[in-house]
Amino acid sequence: SDLKQTKVYQEALEEGREEGREEGREEGREEGREEGREEGRQEGELAAKLASIPRLLALGLNFEQIAQALELEIEQVRQATQRE
Repeated sequence: SDLKQTKVYQEALEEGREEGREEGREEGREEGREEGREEGRQEGELAAKLASIPRLLALGLNFEQIAQALELEIEQVRQATQRE
């Protein structure tokens, strides 16, 4: 149509596209930040659990008990003790 051929229409269309792209980029950045925070939180929780293993062993708990208490796999507990 004639409207689609006008300069004003073309400029508005391009402006709309650019706004959409910018909104998409911002949304992607926010999602990335949120995922990064969640990963960091999970890594921190795991590090705290692994750091507590030597203390739990010193209290007389075995690998299975520690794994159950910390919601870890037994192999994770074994590996943590081998790093000490």
